[in-house]
Amino acid sequence: MDLALFHWGQFLTLLIIAFALSMDAFSLGVGVGMVGIRLREIVKVSVTIGLFHIAMPLLGIAVGGYLSDMIGDIAVFVGGTVLMGIGIHMIWNGFAGDDDKSVLQTKGFGLLLFAFSVSLDALTVGFSFGLMEINRYLAVSLFGLIGGVMSYVGLMIGRSMGGWLGDYSEVLGGLILLCFGLKFIL
Repeated sequence: MDLALFHWGQFLTLLIIAFALSMDAFSLGVGVGMVGIRLREIVKVSVTIGLFHIAMPLLGIAVGGYLSDMIGDIAVFVGGTVLMGIGIHMIWNGFAGDDDKSVLQTKGFGLLLFAFSVSLDALTVGFSFGLMEINRYLAVSLFGLIGGVMSYVGLMIGRSMGGWLGDYSEVLGGLILLCFGLKFIL
């Protein structure tokens, strides 16, 4: 669609979808933020999640209707399994008292794994958008912006809550990730 054909109804619909897709990034950000994370890392994680919230629906749109029915359920299962695994690992580290925080690091593979897992639902939405006539540029821009902002807010809230909980903040964060992983699978 052309920018001249901008429709407020479509904008509001896409904005609501963007918030819905970003709620898991927000919630999981709270759990990850409890581990203790610096502001610089919060910005890096938020930007990475925002970029994944752009890339995943673009990939989904490209693949479109061809794999929509088959991949949709698999993507949700994989995302839930990844989150459960990260949550279990964080709980284990919290009780074991290891100096290593968790597999969910804010750099390298751990960051990519986290951003991937919270963006899988955007991939499945992208599959459906591949079948519809929508303003795709607006959709992926909103998904990226709202995804990044919501993860930033969640990480900041988790960071402040983690200080209150002390050593058990990683256990609580792991429980949050585990519960969301189970929610995705069930």
